[in-house]
Amino acid sequence: MILGYDISKVCGPHAAGRRGPIRLIPMKKILIITLLLAGCGKVPMLPTLQPHKIDIQQGNYVTQDMLAKLKPGMTRSQVRFALGTPLIVDPFRTDRWDYVYMLRKQGNLVEQRNVTVVFKGELLDRIEGDVVAGASAAAGSGPAANPQPPQEKK
Repeated sequence: MILGYDISKVCGPHAAGRRGPIRLIPMKKILIITLLLAGCGKVPMLPTLQPHKIDIQQGNYVTQDMLAKLKPGMTRSQVRFALGTPLIVDPFRTDRWDYVYMLRKQGNLVEQRNVTVVFKGELLDRIEGDVVAGASAAAGSGPAANPQPPQEKK
């Protein structure tokens, strides 16, 4: 009897027993199973349900054609006009500009390029790195005159 009312008359004869320990036992099981599964790193998923991963391009895309325009003795502003603003300018080594490019597809690194432009004073001294201008590209003849897109590293 609660406040003068008999619960068995209001909710039926088994209502008081159903609310107590019987409902708590499944809730405890669900809580324990949830906590155990939360620690699992590999929960089975449907193979068709995967998150979408976009292609990510970072840095300066420098082609062989762009490097073919550079000549020793060019000024810093001429190099910046030909290649763009460098990604990395070291404040302790101002005679060096680094152009870095990375391409990620589906979360995997597909292509990475590093080009370093070295100056002596205010003039271009040399070019180092993965992408170098070929002699035929500088002359404007042969197959390098129409550069193809770079091959992807696998």
